Amino acid sequence: MNGASASSSLRSAFSYCVQQVRSYDYHHYLCLLELPPHMRKPAFALRAFNVETARAMDVASDPRIGLMRLVWWQEAIDKMYAKKLIEHPTAQALSSVISENKISKAWLKRSVEARINDARREVTDVPETIEELEKYGEDTVSTILYMTLQAGGIRSTAADHAASHIGKASGLLLLLKSLPYHASRTHHFSYMPAKVAANHGLLVKEGGRSEVRLDSRERLCDAVFEMASVANFHLQKARELAGTVPTEARPVLLQAFPAQVLLDSLSRVQFDVFDPRLSRGVLGIPPLWYQLKLKWYSWRGKY
Repeated sequence: MNGASASSSLRSAFSYCVQQVRSYDYHHYLCLLELPPHMRKPAFALRAFNVETARAMDVASDPRIGLMRLVWWQEAIDKMYAKKLIEHPTAQALSSVISENKISKAWLKRSVEARINDARREVTDVPETIEELEKYGEDTVSTILYMTLQAGGIRSTAADHAASHIGKASGLLLLLKSLPYHASRTHHFSYMPAKVAANHGLLVKEGGRSEVRLDSRERLCDAVFEMASVANFHLQKARELAGTVPTEARPVLLQAFPAQVLLDSLSRVQFDVFDPRLSRGVLGIPPLWYQLKLKWYSWRGKY
């Protein structure tokens, strides 16, 4: 492949990443547009990688195919760091980002391995505690923020600490929002921790297995509130660090904004994840209002 052809191919790969994020992760797409121009390409490549791995199980007709896709991405990471060509636009864009920036291979691996472990769970297996879901958020969401900070050359313990909290909050809230979807697909609330479900009388034990049952919409709302409260705690902790976070890191941490929007939307519907208003607009609010609020946060250097 000659230089002009390679350059054209890479431009197409990055365009593909932008379109993937816009199509499947619109609330974060708008956040990434607020980044400084030099950080957008790596941020979109990393977020597109997250889209690919997050959707692998959902788009597969058979769970085994979805798992194979995740394993393919796990192996692709090794190839990227070995500078081997991979015929996939997201992988091509990510390979370019890796070659130009010091992106941690361990964090990329950690992200996809968390999704593989999740994919291997039986739908009847529920996490025991909310800490397990917090770790899943750390492994799949915080890692993307860590790598985006790395790509921007930002080295800050405070920023990493804030990113950890934001990832946990975002991960928990997105899992809550997805509860009806997973329940419709598998007829199980597989992301409701057993301990939380038991606290609200939603846990049933049959044949040595624990299962979360929707016997009461009110009790489900109470369980969702308990989990959302943990997410709110992490958002508050992230913001308490704002005074020590470098100015250049704040546009990356702006990804706390969609988590806050979703938390506020859940609060407005009394934490009823089945309320159709949560599916309207962007995370439950009109798109224009979302964009205006995001711009306001960005302009003020808040997250």
